[in-house]
Amino acid sequence: MGAQGINLREQEHRSEQTADDPQQLAQASEQLTRMEQAAQASSDPRDIKECRATKRQPASHADKLWLLTLGGMLLVLLGAHFFLNWQEEILSEKMLPRIRNYVRGATLVTGILLVARLLEVFAIGRVGNAVNRYNLKRILRLIMVLAAGFTVVSVLFVNWYAALVPLGLASLILGVALQAPLSSFLGWIYLLVRAPFRVGDRIKIGDLRGDVIDVSYLDTTLWEFGGDYLSGDHPSGRVIRIPNVNVLTTPIVNYSWPLFPYIWNEIKFHVAYESDIQFIAETMQRITEAEVGADMAKKVPVYREILAKTPVDQLDVKEKPVVVFRVSDNTWVEVKVRYLVHPKEAGRVKTQLIQKLLQALNAQPEKVLFPKSNMR
Repeated sequence: MGAQGINLREQEHRSEQTADDPQQLAQASEQLTRMEQAAQASSDPRDIKECRATKRQPASHADKLWLLTLGGMLLVLLGAHFFLNWQEEILSEKMLPRIRNYVRGATLVTGILLVARLLEVFAIGRVGNAVNRYNLKRILRLIMVLAAGFTVVSVLFVNWYAALVPLGLASLILGVALQAPLSSFLGWIYLLVRAPFRVGDRIKIGDLRGDVIDVSYLDTTLWEFGGDYLSGDHPSGRVIRIPNVNVLTTPIVNYSWPLFPYIWNEIKFHVAYESDIQFIAETMQRITEAEVGADMAKKVPVYREILAKTPVDQLDVKEKPVVVFRVSDNTWVEVKVRYLVHPKEAGRVKTQLIQKLLQALNAQPEKVLFPKSNMR
């Protein structure tokens, strides 16, 4: 995905055409979606540690036990079904059809459970991407529940015409009573289709921030970082459950989307006007580049290529850390160093950089004049 050396005139021309043509803008959006889906299959090595792309899951002892149990139950029910057809005289004519119907229903439900378990263990379990594996299991289990429920209703209500009226009335009552859960279920479908975030992503939804650890049919579970008692990116130890209906109405910030799971971060200091500005800039540039420069040189070309697919491809994105100065409102000069970092490593990297930057800048007090404690 290297994108170095893209011709500036071609970028400007492509940008103007895309901005003026809605159809091309839509095509660019679709292309970004395809790139994002492809990125799931070739995740960054850091994401491998986080469960984005993990090795395939072998069948566990519990899975094998479940398969043997369901297989045995299915054989017993099939034997009962053939036995009832062979020895019809053991039951009365009134009871025989009902028992047959119950055995047939139990056989179908057991068969559905067995097939679903086989697919989950030997098909979905072989999917290498943990996020896709998680979503496929959720979809399969939903289909399994619906199929089993349909079979049970068919067994209990042999005459569907007689069941339609009470079923329709019950659906109307449940639709009114369960409006909020149904809306959350639609939110879950939206999460599957649009995928604004996935399990393992670090997100902010409303005022809540955390790492996504579960996306169920009705709610999403976050492992909170920061929060009321902590500052920064350290986990707070609290778990947040958010109804899925919120994703339909609340802005979502994803810090680690698969296509480019990195963010820009910055460290700022205040120095006096009499400080050696050039020395400060060179020192902060050198130390930050030694810490994160190699990773930035690899990731920024990826970011440039993503921008090249959109109408904002003319943005100037540097491959190295950048130092900028600004006149502060409190009569000091504000100096910032800006760099690229993985969101889940932002706190650790910032701590290391602050220590090294302060050590190097404090070593030259005649060039770097920091605010004194009694002058802040």
